[in-house]
Parts: sequence; C-alpha cells; structure tokens
Amino acid sequence: MMKTAIIGAGRMGRRHMQVVREMGLELAGICDVSQQALALAAAEHQVPSERQFSDARVLFNRTRPECVVIATTAPSHCEYTCLAAESGAKYILCEKPMAVSLEECNRMIAVCERAGALLAINHPMRFMEQYTVVKKIVDSAEFGGLASTTVIAGNVGIAMNASHYFEMFRFMTGEPVRELTAWFAKAVVPNPRGPQFEDRAGEVRAVTASGKRLYFEAGDDQGHGVQVVYAGRQGLLFVDELTGFARLQVREEVHRTMPTTRYGMPWVERVISIQPASVIGPTQALLAALFSARGYTTGAQGRAVVEALVAAYVSHENGHMAVEVNSSLPQGRVFPWA
Repeated sequence: MMKTAIIGAGRMGRRHMQVVREMGLELAGICDVSQQALALAAAEHQVPSERQFSDARVLFNRTRPECVVIATTAPSHCEYTCLAAESGAKYILCEKPMAVSLEECNRMIAVCERAGALLAINHPMRFMEQYTVVKKIVDSAEFGGLASTTVIAGNVGIAMNASHYFEMFRFMTGEPVRELTAWFAKAVVPNPRGPQFEDRAGEVRAVTASGKRLYFEAGDDQGHGVQVVYAGRQGLLFVDELTGFARLQVREEVHRTMPTTRYGMPWVERVISIQPASVIGPTQALLAALFSARGYTTGAQGRAVVEALVAAYVSHENGHMAVEVNSSLPQGRVFPWA
C-alpha cells in the first residue's frame, strides 16, 4: 500500500482521509496545527496517536510518505507542497486555489520539478459526470460545438467556486482564458474557515483566444442554486448541477445549415439525467490519474486558474477593464483566499 500523509484535518482533510481509505492506501499520518481538528479527524477515522502530528516536518521525517495530500487553507499550500517535495514525496495533491499568489504557484511548480515530484491540484471537473457527459454533447455535430457557457448561481464566491469553473471551461474548450473582465459586488463573502479570509461575489466574463466565452454570475443578492447553460451553433443545454437534471434542445437536422439569425427553427428536445456533483469519487479518480502520471490536473493548470482569479481582481480594481491573462499580471501580490 502506498504510504500517504494528509496535511490539514478540517472538513476537506477528513474527506481526503475517506478517499485514502476507500482507495486502499496506507494512511501514514495526519497533521494539523489545531489540536481540536486533529482530535476530531482522528476519532472519526480511527487514526492512532502515533500517526497524529502537529508539525508537518516531523510527520515527513518519521513516516516518509510517497504521497502527500495538502488540505489546508490556501496561504500554507506553497509551504507544505514544497516541504513535501523536498522530503521525498513523489505524488502531491494540493487543494484549490493552488496558492495565494502567482509567485507561490511558480515556486511550487519549480520545487516539484527539481525534486521529481508530480503535483496535482484538486480541480476534479474532468472526472465528474456533469462535465464529461456535457463535453460529449457540446463537442458533437448535433450541438455544433461550444460557443459560450453561462453559470448562474447563489453567492458561492469567486475564489471558492468560480475557480473550479475556470478549469471546467479550459477542459470544455481545450483553451486557457486569454482575456477577463470582472465586476465585484461590494459585499465580501463570509468564509467559515476564518475572518482572515475574504472572497467576492459578482460577475466575470472570460474569453479564450478563439472567442469562446464564459459568463459567471453569482451576485451577493442571489441565494439559491447552480444552473449552467451551454450554447452552441445548433443548440442549448441546460444543467441544474445540484439535482443533475439536464435539458437539451437542438435544431432539427434539416435546418442546421440555416444562419444563426434563424434562432427559432424547429428543434428536438431531450431530458437527460446527470449524476450530481460529489467530492469523493472525482477525487479518487484524480488521485488514480496522478499515480498513473497522466490525465490529472497539473500544477500548470492550477496556476492558470489562479492567473484568472488575479486577472479578475485587476479588472475590477481598474474600472472593469478587460485584462489580458499573461505575465504582466502582478506575480507577488498576495490575495486573501482560503
């Protein structure tokens, strides 16, 4: 069994403990600076005292894990990822957002490359049915390819949840975001992980080099649900992500050569059932992909998500101007994400 250590024994850390146990990995140790969190997780997963640590360096020295899961809040992701790589871990799964600055993302990637460690970021969208099924549909000739994606949700937070949609959009289109515009609400999203953390509500428009668009609408005056609309040359796909209900509308085949201005041509409609979002299964699939060294969400892809988040802040602070997502973005600025 692969020796696996988990840094962070909070809500996400406990879920990762479940993932490790269900995958048949050896839980070599858990670590948290909070004795309360450590005790709760240890009791829930029957972790003996000799495998409980309050210092990650001590955990690594005593257990020498091959795999490390970083499930702390974002400000410590860089420190623990680099320490894990330098301590000999060969597989590292880090929670999102990857880090609180682009400079930290760069450091994490560089240290892992030097140490020969594979780094994955826990954006598991490519392993979730609500996206794999959708991708097959929007890529089909029947749908005509993906033109835009619109997410309308309750007040879920730009960093906490919009970050996942940046990676989802890259997975759907095969392209990174190249330009981004943002409008933040005045309110700050309360974060249960602590008053030191902030997130923002609001709207984001992201565009790829080929012109595909992502619209994310999660204002502080919205309080329910997550609905996604995918639009293509020949149809629309509506997905309720909390229930898994989906409705597909596509033009009848005989009308598919008609111009886009003929938007009311006769259509075919189908109802589709998609597995609602979960945490455990997709994370297991991501870890399995990491162990096979292919098909996982890489550090570079996790960095691209942080890059989009940074661009959103820059856009909002500069009068909602469209911002190019490139190396001109502030590399060292630290953001208050959890």
